Amino acid sequence: QVQFVESGGGLVQPGESLRLSCVVSGSFISIYGMGWYRQAPGKQRELVAIVTSGGSTNYGSSVKGRFTVSGDNAKNTVTLQMNSLTPEDTAVYYCYVNGRLPGTYLQNYWGQGTQVTVSS
Repeated sequence: QVQFVESGGGLVQPGESLRLSCVVSGSFISIYGMGWYRQAPGKQRELVAIVTSGGSTNYGSSVKGRFTVSGDNAKNTVTLQMNSLTPEDTAVYYCYVNGRLPGTYLQNYWGQGTQVTVSS
């Protein structure tokens, strides 16, 4: 019912940048927000950044000032610009959408994840 196309992950050196993109398709009645979470080995999944349908944004404390999230409501697309990457940013990054499909309640849907590795 819901499909995610995530792109942009890869291997970069510390201080470099990456741009993640995610396109979500599905018969959503409404989408309230889209964004990214990440999970590093041995750690819990944590918030990276969220953008609501109204344009408000929320960032995890470790990425504030370095990452920028943006969304395109018409295209159901969310993009994450990551600058000044450090090895601590190494994780699998998951695209997510908070929305409602016909006949269902509002809930979160998750992409399959894309690996970001920051290493010299």
